[in-house]
Amino acid sequence: MTAQTRYVPPEWAPQTALWVGWPHLPGEWGDAFTCARQEIADFIAQAARFQPVRVACGSKEAWQSAEAMLADVSAQVDLVSVPTGDIWLRDTGPIIADQDQAATALTFEFNGWGGKYVMPGDTETAAAIADAERIPAAAHNFVLEGGAIEFDGAGRLLTTRQCLLNPNRNTAWREAEAHAALKTAFGVEQILWLDRGLIGDHTDGHIDNLARFVGPGHVLCQTPSGADDPQADILSAAGAALRDAGLRVSTLPSPGMIRDDAGEAMPASHMNYVVINGAVLLPDYEPVYSAKAAEVLAELFPDREIVSCAARAILQGGGSLHCMTREIPHIGPVAAK
Repeated sequence: MTAQTRYVPPEWAPQTALWVGWPHLPGEWGDAFTCARQEIADFIAQAARFQPVRVACGSKEAWQSAEAMLADVSAQVDLVSVPTGDIWLRDTGPIIADQDQAATALTFEFNGWGGKYVMPGDTETAAAIADAERIPAAAHNFVLEGGAIEFDGAGRLLTTRQCLLNPNRNTAWREAEAHAALKTAFGVEQILWLDRGLIGDHTDGHIDNLARFVGPGHVLCQTPSGADDPQADILSAAGAALRDAGLRVSTLPSPGMIRDDAGEAMPASHMNYVVINGAVLLPDYEPVYSAKAAEVLAELFPDREIVSCAARAILQGGGSLHCMTREIPHIGPVAAK
């Protein structure tokens, strides 16, 4: 791949910090609100073992509750007051790019996942995080969520037609328009498309629930787990399409059938893991398939500790670990040895 003056570092590149959202809208969580806060506190404590963590607090109560629940890791965690609808920073936060060895915060329009979940503060989150990080922002005038795109750091971008070409985002977009906008914004050379995301995914098929790059030209996706896996057809089609695209494909098992408190199937995915310095944080929904997924990730990331983090309550809010985080990559000249 030809070098670009602008590119987005892959998630496995060195990071300076990890941003995590803190729940503060009980109405968005129902009975899962208290348990979700505990799961997120536990996740933050694990992440803080490896690198600085910044917690986005969207209200005074959010700050106070986060301060109380994170007291044991306060030395490694900064609470930051930023406007945010709730916790989904992957989609509302900035995407940090390398522009000639200088950091640039790419920001995009946000319309509540196609108008389905419009919450005050979400349109201000990206600029607020960029300001807190003291990174100059570059605004783009089209709708895009960070969870809808994946980068391999070598010129490739992976996404789904279901999300990016959905008229509830950018009305006039077809593949040609999307290609032009994405290549200009991110400096990528190749855009790879899968048709659909997971069944029941309120984001209209975000790629970070379906397939993730683990190296240049190397993608990870899931295989169905159990006869009742609700995503079996989607997962099988995605794996075949990725191989047809000429990518190196690795697989791990999906979580299988995971139900919410009402007994309905949820879009649980092991793809919603988070890569940070020295660790991969894996969402854990049940013991069997999560353990098998951890084994695969250990082979793919041999220099990182695989940390399983309970995420069933978080999932009831509509997303998982990757959805609620945004990494700040280290950008700048490499220090001389």
